[in-house]
Amino acid sequence: MNFRIKSALAFFLVAGTVSPGILSFMPERPSPPETADLPGVRKVKDLVIYQDEQFYSSFPSIIKKPNGELLLAFRRAPDRKVFGETRTTHVDPNSYLVALRSKDGENWTKEPELIYSHAFGGSQDPCLLQLKNGDILCASYGWAFLRPEGMANLKKPYFESGGAIFLGGYLVRSTDGAKTWQGPVYPPHIAPEINHSAFGGEPIRAYNRGALYEGKNGRIYWVVASSDSNSPKKTSNHLIVSDDRGLTWKYESVVATDDKASFNETSIYETPKGDLVAFLRTANLDDQACIARSTDGGKHFKWEKMGFQGHPMQALRLADNRVLLVYGYRHKPFGIRARILNAECTDFASAPEIVLREDGGNGDIGYPWSVQLDRKRVLVVYYFNRDNSTRHIAGSILEIQ
Repeated sequence: MNFRIKSALAFFLVAGTVSPGILSFMPERPSPPETADLPGVRKVKDLVIYQDEQFYSSFPSIIKKPNGELLLAFRRAPDRKVFGETRTTHVDPNSYLVALRSKDGENWTKEPELIYSHAFGGSQDPCLLQLKNGDILCASYGWAFLRPEGMANLKKPYFESGGAIFLGGYLVRSTDGAKTWQGPVYPPHIAPEINHSAFGGEPIRAYNRGALYEGKNGRIYWVVASSDSNSPKKTSNHLIVSDDRGLTWKYESVVATDDKASFNETSIYETPKGDLVAFLRTANLDDQACIARSTDGGKHFKWEKMGFQGHPMQALRLADNRVLLVYGYRHKPFGIRARILNAECTDFASAPEIVLREDGGNGDIGYPWSVQLDRKRVLVVYYFNRDNSTRHIAGSILEIQ
């Protein structure tokens, strides 16, 4: 499946039959214990964290705050059936960034609280980062829905999807444990990006969906995407960095680019030895997962195929320094998968694949993100549907052995 951002957002997914009622915080219907025969991990249970038939809920991220509280962010938009429409897509003028809270990963607040509503359009994919000083960053991007006269005045090239024009990326910040949020902070435009936004034809600001990372040196790393100079719909990956906790950003290096393949939704991770490892979503590469590594602090990267399909990926350092890599699987049987890598993420080609879910209703699922509940247990959150029903936020609790 192609990208939702730029090349992929031209592709729409349909939200079909809706399951009855509001089914928040209830266990999922039993699914096979796919992890039972794999050493090192056991699935404890699957949960529905948030589901409401009126809303299309998707693209979560999750952090653990210093006080132990879990904060889960996701994008919520109307299920368009409430307006008598038959299709719900990933681009909507009423998509907002919202959050739920939990003390144990199983019991969650019932009513989502607002993180941010973009003044000029719908927002996508909130990506949370807990900083060492207690601040929280949330990265996102947006779409503006223009009238015909506005469309006629746009500066080309630009990216359109479903009548919406891509706005580019932004971040919001909380300094009080997610009680309030400040911003937005707009990252800079990076030179490889050729598209223009709906704001007076200005170049698109840096953006992407994926985990940011605060390094041991306090620098924040963010792998962003840009349209290549030879095509407004083909994307490459680049590293931008912040040395002031996300207030300002600067361009650092190319992470991955190719004449034919696209690279987009990417998470970055720093290993104990200090390598920067980026996990890349691709297009025009048979849905191959890819990895890019820098051994010089992000000045140079080299990318390669990982040898399996799946996207997008997120990496979590476990208590023993191994890395839990989670990703969606949008081929039959649709579901959520994972691998446990060594501390330096060098065994990605040989690490066994762990099937967490294979009961998805179609390919409109995934985007997993994980957090350590305690030394042995991990919660993996993702969006899901069963039998093509209402898109909802679900989770799986794993016991790491």
